[in-house]
This record gives sequence, C-alpha cells and structure tokens, in this order.
Amino acid sequence: MYNDLFTVFGLTVHGYGLMIGLGFLLAVFFTSWRAPRLGLSSDMATDLALIAIVSGFLGAKLLYVIVEWRTLISNPLSVLGSSGFVVYGGIISGVLCCIWYCHRKKQIFLEYFDLLMPGVALNQALGRVGCFLAGCCYGKATTSSLGVVFPSHSLAPAGVPLLPTQLFSACGDLLLAVILLVLRPRLRHRGSIGALYLILYGLGRFAIEFLRGDPRGSVGALSTSQFISLFVFLGGILLMLFSRKLPQRADAPAAQAESDNTPGE
Repeated sequence: MYNDLFTVFGLTVHGYGLMIGLGFLLAVFFTSWRAPRLGLSSDMATDLALIAIVSGFLGAKLLYVIVEWRTLISNPLSVLGSSGFVVYGGIISGVLCCIWYCHRKKQIFLEYFDLLMPGVALNQALGRVGCFLAGCCYGKATTSSLGVVFPSHSLAPAGVPLLPTQLFSACGDLLLAVILLVLRPRLRHRGSIGALYLILYGLGRFAIEFLRGDPRGSVGALSTSQFISLFVFLGGILLMLFSRKLPQRADAPAAQAESDNTPGE
C-alpha cells in the first residue's frame, strides 16, 4: 500500500515496478536453473522466459486498453501509463509467442510449456504483491478483520477497509507454483503441467473476481476476467485429456525410476 518505497539520486523506486522486476528475474533464473536438470536447454529456457515476459507485458497492457477503451478515448494517458494490466492478456500473448519461437527453433513447445509454468506462477505472485503496494486490483469494502485501509495517494479508495484481494491472489499463485512442482513427477506426459496450471489458475481467478471491487470491464453478468477464465479452464481440461495421448516428457523416465525405487508403505 506504499508504492513509493525510497528515492536514490532523485529517482523514486516504486513498489509495483520493483516487484514486477523481481518477479521477472526470479522467473528467468528459476526456469533456466531447472532446465538442464530436466533434460532441456537452459539457453532455450532463458530465451522463452524473456519472450514470455516481454510479450506478456505487452499483451497484458493491450487487453487492459481494450477493456478500458472508453477511458482510452476520454483520457488516453490514464490508460497508456505504467499502471493497468490484465493478466490474461499476458498469458495469451506469451503462450502464442512461445509457440512461434519453439516452432522456429524446431523445439517441442509443450516440453518448455511445462517447464515455464511454475516460474510464471512465481512471477505472478510477486506481481500481485506489487499490486498491493500500488493499491490496484483492490477488493470490496469489508467490516471483517481482514480489511486493509489504503492511504490517500494509493490507487485504491482511501479510508475504507477493503479486502486485500491482491494478497489473496499472491498466496494462490505461490501455492499454484508449489503444486506444479510437487506434482510434476506424477504428471509425466507433455503438456500435463501446463494444463494443470490453466485449470487451477482459471478456477482461482474466477473465484477471486467475486471479491474484487475495482472497475475492470464485464461480459454480461461476469467480469472480463471471469469470462476468459471459463475458456482457460476448458482449454486446460482439453489439454489435460489430450496430453494423455502424447509421449512422456524428457525427464519422465528418471521420475518413473525414482518412483519405482521408493519403498512401499
């Protein structure tokens, strides 16, 4: 809730930008570190992580501009500034650009899709902490002990206890990353980890939207993100079913051997 963290040589470091930057770095280094341990190229993993980050950033901003097109017409600078992103725009654009890059490099996209997703979830967790510091993506007013009062310079309404949906989302994203890492040895087919990410993130995002209080567009009775969540969830289910017909990932034999050598209870 305090976006202006400190100033060095006249340059103010903002919490939102700092957390976004730290999330990007964590995702890149974590993914590159895991790649050779799973039989994949660390260089390719780094390239894809950077592509996903840049294209995801642009895609998230583009979808925000589309959702807030009325505001764009009346006050363009308020929409085109450094704040205001829709995560789903980043996911969609990031996936499409990574598919293109893997096709160009003649690599199997689903192998790297599974590799990238835990890092993406960690990136999103830190990004949501940044949202909390900036006051965007805030929750509904509440009288519960969970309510957080944002200061007057925040993007959230000041002086009103609000549900910290940003922190709820951050905890959910962190839990999602842990689940993907823990279940990887069991879900061995290409695309299964990516599918699980789509399913769980779609469910979580659909649910958290009921607690959000910020304006973010709508499609009928649903928010824009809830509407997209339905397709993300369905896409995850279809990919999970399809993945069962695909070959196992590069690291699957090792995972199978470890499983077979584990003493029974």
